[in-house]
Amino acid sequence: MANFLDEKTGPVNAAGRDVNVIDKQALVTIGVGSTIFEICLWIVPIVIAVLIPWLTGETWFIAAAGIIPGLIWLYIKMKAENYFQQLEQKLQADASTIDNYIEQRVVILENLASLINRAIELDKDVMKSVAGLRSGIQQGEDRNTMSSQVDTLAGRLFPQVEAYPELKSHQEIADAIQQNSYLQREITAARTVYNNRVNQWNRDIFDWPAKQIVAAKQQYTTRIPFIASAETKQRARSNFFN
Repeated sequence: MANFLDEKTGPVNAAGRDVNVIDKQALVTIGVGSTIFEICLWIVPIVIAVLIPWLTGETWFIAAAGIIPGLIWLYIKMKAENYFQQLEQKLQADASTIDNYIEQRVVILENLASLINRAIELDKDVMKSVAGLRSGIQQGEDRNTMSSQVDTLAGRLFPQVEAYPELKSHQEIADAIQQNSYLQREITAARTVYNNRVNQWNRDIFDWPAKQIVAAKQQYTTRIPFIASAETKQRARSNFFN
């Protein structure tokens, strides 16, 4: 049998294709079949357990065993609900780690702007942007928005350093640049961990029967992974070595 997807014969898009994260949460739902499944788990074993003593004349204590499958199913659903609660806490912890790194990077860029401003006259808009980032953190602004703003500010600060080579010899400025680079790598790693956890959540809420049924009853939705800003994507396409 031939491969369903054949990388040798195509079709191939020679021009390539850009992709975007869909910024939408999908609600978990279940159909009538899941409801029937749950009812049958309770009713069918009880009916069978009642019929056996009636047909065979055995002791009626057997009928009590009919509720065992239903109790087991109830236990499985409770385990699934606890699993989602724990996974949600892990997601929060991963998101908090990203926020901490972003806040540290804001502090570094704030210090860098101050150091550069002492050596050269920085654009007043840059200094306003620094102050705006600080207030954004204090107000708990969305981390995707905050991350984009931090990248934008960095994109305005570092060309100033490149334009004045003598600034690179300033030890404090050099240290700030190095710390910024380190934090960028840490943020990228933390986002990968967070996205993996989001992927785990998005898979598990559709894991039928127990997890999906619990997720639907709790009205859980899919979660949205980290989204790079349009500006960051555009910069990634630029030629940095012109």
